[in-house]
Amino acid sequence: MAEQRTIDPADEAAFLDTIDRWIERDVRPVVMHHDHKDIWPAELVEQMKEMGLFGATIGQEYGGLGLPATTYSKIITRISSYWMALTGIVNSHLIMAAAVERFGTEAQKEKWLPLFASGEIRGGLALTEPDAGTDLQGIRTTAVRDGDDYIINGTKTWISNGIQGSCFALLVKTDPKAEPRYKGMSFFIAPKGDGFTVGKKFDKMGYKGIDSAELNFDNYRIPADHLIGGVEGEGFFQATGGLELGRINVAARGVGLAEGSLRLATEYAQIRKTMGKPIAQHQAIQLKLGEMVTRAEAARLLVNQAAEAYDRGERCDMEAGMAKFFASEAAVRNSEEAMRIFGGYSYSKEYEIERYYRDALLMCIGEGTNEMQRMIIAKQWLKRNPA
Repeated sequence: MAEQRTIDPADEAAFLDTIDRWIERDVRPVVMHHDHKDIWPAELVEQMKEMGLFGATIGQEYGGLGLPATTYSKIITRISSYWMALTGIVNSHLIMAAAVERFGTEAQKEKWLPLFASGEIRGGLALTEPDAGTDLQGIRTTAVRDGDDYIINGTKTWISNGIQGSCFALLVKTDPKAEPRYKGMSFFIAPKGDGFTVGKKFDKMGYKGIDSAELNFDNYRIPADHLIGGVEGEGFFQATGGLELGRINVAARGVGLAEGSLRLATEYAQIRKTMGKPIAQHQAIQLKLGEMVTRAEAARLLVNQAAEAYDRGERCDMEAGMAKFFASEAAVRNSEEAMRIFGGYSYSKEYEIERYYRDALLMCIGEGTNEMQRMIIAKQWLKRNPA
């Protein structure tokens, strides 16, 4: 078991203060412009590189910050409370890095992790296919050994950072006939090159600014030493193991959206007046605010619980699933209630709250649907509580 990561509370507070000042100075002034026009935030990405965010959870021995998941989740929550899409650029990248750090050979770690940590190489996770989302075992992309290389053919879809990223953790089938199916799956470090092309960019309702695209592999040749861990058939567990961190990230994003929606609604309710007084003094609005703050706080506590378990090196698919399920639903509900508090103005793009509603809906789908989270939670609960 890896050594548990910790951080001095004073250092964490200083880092979070840096994040807060960056958000206020550089992020808030440009959010609406980038969101409305769906523009990649190149300047903000460079600033995130300088702050070390692309190496946030990568070990210090490989050039990363080595932050515990508890601190990382707080960073993601704070950024997401102002612009959720920005955190997706970091999240997919760090899941790729986590797969290499947890399961890669020492040579792979020494080669790739410093490049990931610096942001010199940025990328993401290539799992989903047109006919395989939640059911990862249904993927059809294949890798066939050819001497010292593998030749890969297939298509991935809805890949975050697909256009702007340069390297991906790619899940394929090295033995399509294996039973059970997961035994035939392998995970590769796949940099862009000949035979690896980017297809269409998806025009999304929300989650603007970050590119989601289709990736195509046509006789894409990759060296055998790019197989994570160096052993075929381990890919399914390597991929799903990294999703624990991904679900904690999505849960933290849900908390940020829930808190951001609450913040905007609270401010507006004290300014907007009806019947001679601020609407915050009307009981109907107070009932909404009371539920919203409770949901946001409960979601935050669940995320912290999951992050603490992850930092201890414990299996935490149940804790991460609970956090992801509850926090994403809290984001949707709080953004919806905030829309109701804003009334007609909520439908105008001159107000930020409509973005929170558009972005929140994705959190119930990404990193495993909430329907699947319920099943994971129940199965793990039953295992821990046998009759």
